[in-house]
Amino acid sequence: MPAIYLDHAATSFPKPPCVAAAMTEYLTHVGANINRGNYGAAQQAELVALRLRRRLCELFDFADPTHVVLTPGNTWGLNLVLGGALHPGDHCVVSGMEHNAVMRPLQQLVRQGVTFTRVPCDGAGFLDLRALEAAFRPNTRLVVLAHASNVSGTLQDAAAVGKLCAERGVPFCLDAAQTAGHLPLSFRELGLSALSVPAHKGLLGPQGLGALLLAPDFAKALTPYVTGGTGSASDSEEQPAYLPDKFEPGTPNLPGIYGWEAALAWLQDVGVAAVRAHDLALSRRFLDGLADLPGVRLAGPADPARRVGVFSLDFVGRDNAEIAYRLETDYGILTRCGLHCAPAAHKTLGTFPRGTVRFSTGWSTTEADIDAALAAIRALTAE
Repeated sequence: MPAIYLDHAATSFPKPPCVAAAMTEYLTHVGANINRGNYGAAQQAELVALRLRRRLCELFDFADPTHVVLTPGNTWGLNLVLGGALHPGDHCVVSGMEHNAVMRPLQQLVRQGVTFTRVPCDGAGFLDLRALEAAFRPNTRLVVLAHASNVSGTLQDAAAVGKLCAERGVPFCLDAAQTAGHLPLSFRELGLSALSVPAHKGLLGPQGLGALLLAPDFAKALTPYVTGGTGSASDSEEQPAYLPDKFEPGTPNLPGIYGWEAALAWLQDVGVAAVRAHDLALSRRFLDGLADLPGVRLAGPADPARRVGVFSLDFVGRDNAEIAYRLETDYGILTRCGLHCAPAAHKTLGTFPRGTVRFSTGWSTTEADIDAALAAIRALTAE
């Protein structure tokens, strides 16, 4: 039977056809590195990289393409922020819903003398803003927040967090892994110092690429986490202080850059508002279908407006891993079972250590896909 792909929280699939075409164009007809040559092919590649930075500025209401740092992925970008901003004696604030892309580097930094406060969230995963206010200390140097949970889809009030950070002069980094491309985001309106996004999820690009948007004052204070050749200031053994070179050592993923630039052009034509409307319609359909099903517990909010299209189900009294296996083998439905690299979120939601079966939607998901998933869930819970 044809597969129904409901694992878009891991990576979007299929990509728009223009993504593979652009990557093939680079590999077949361009092949040059950027910042390392003045010949035509190298200049062409540099223009595509600049177009990519500009498209990211347009998508995220950001002013300066030189402060759009291209990274090997969202995890790399978050590591750059954490490791570059926090030093021994500093304090960081995170939520109880963070992914291990934040928690693992932060735990490493604890061993170097950094401390952190984990702000509690309620049973649906929403941040306690009063507890956040109480978490600030004189040595707080950074707040990091997952905009939406990769486990439950819970959508946080990032604007309220940004306001609290601005009032205290504390930099605010938003992990938009599950929201970038799925709903409109404004770097300026959210009061951000840093925004980290992956290419391969809602932004529809290839894996192994991401971007980190940095406010000028934050970027100036940030210590590079990796240094090396940039093709610029080659007379010096010191890393250039200007952006993006300060944070972009080594050879970039140019096939990925070509593919991502094409994906963002496609996404801009469709419009992020249209994607959000599509996601909301599918979420309502899925949540309505779950409402009367016994033996299934939804982790996270039941209101589509307060979430993204990521749904974790706990099949009460059943082995969730077996359910995920049966969904694929009997019904052709592809999900992800387990703890989703986010044990803190599962502890908050009450699904640790069992984990959940996660269904996640994207632009290519149809109403028929949702109906097929609901029919399979009904059949399995009726056994």
